[in-house]
Parts: sequence; C-alpha cells; structure tokens
Amino acid sequence: MAENKTRKTDASVDEFLDSVENDRRRQDAQTLVGLMERATGEEPRMWGPSIVGFGDVHYVYESGREGDWFKVGFSPRKSSLTLYLMAPSDDRRGLLEKLGKYKTGKGCLYINKLDDVDLDVLEELVSDASTAAERAHQGS
Repeated sequence: MAENKTRKTDASVDEFLDSVENDRRRQDAQTLVGLMERATGEEPRMWGPSIVGFGDVHYVYESGREGDWFKVGFSPRKSSLTLYLMAPSDDRRGLLEKLGKYKTGKGCLYINKLDDVDLDVLEELVSDASTAAERAHQGS
C-alpha cells in the first residue's frame, strides 16, 4: 500500500515562512500561524516541504489504508493562501457567508489575502474544522 508523501517533519516553520518571497503572503502566513495556534491550541509543525499543520490525527479507512495527517493547516502558495480544513459543521456553514472573499475546493479554502476576509470568522472556521477532524478520527 502506498504511503503518504506528505509527512510531519522537523523542519523549522519560521525558516519556511521566512523563505516566502512575496512580502504580503509572508506576513499573512505569519498571521495565520497565530490565528491557527489560538483556534486549535496546537503548535505549528511542517508537513512536507510547504504545509504548516496544526495537531495530528491517525486515520484508518475501511480499505485498511491508514496514516497520519494534521487537523488543520495551510500553505502560502504563489497564487493564494491555501487552507486545509474539514468542511464546517452544518451549524457553522453560515460562517462562510460572513467570511468575505474566498474560493473553495475539495477540502480547501483559498484566500488571496487576509485583508479580504473577516479574521474572527476565519478563526471560528478553523476551530470548528480542528474539532471536526478530531471527532472524525476518534477511535481510528
């Protein structure tokens, strides 16, 4: 069975963020670290070469495939900030309407710059996603 290519590493989060070329993206990424730390109560860790993850869960699928992954995370990509979040719970979906300017993909939230969104709403979404990830993988 194939193993995940993206794994938790001992690389420095600060060094990774310092290497982000775009000033705005670097500043937004540093802001996201603080926001996600508050929302999750977890320390940031590097997952692979370009994802900052918070917390970790072990999963086991019915197929027998298993592995470890972060509860929530982000990557300061060139085109946008990519946030890796589980879908908000039904009672939190209304938060997306209040968030501001963003795009979504499968399990991802794409934000061009943090000035485009309400940071309090984003912190609630991150907290909800972290809790959902933990619940989804309890007993795995």
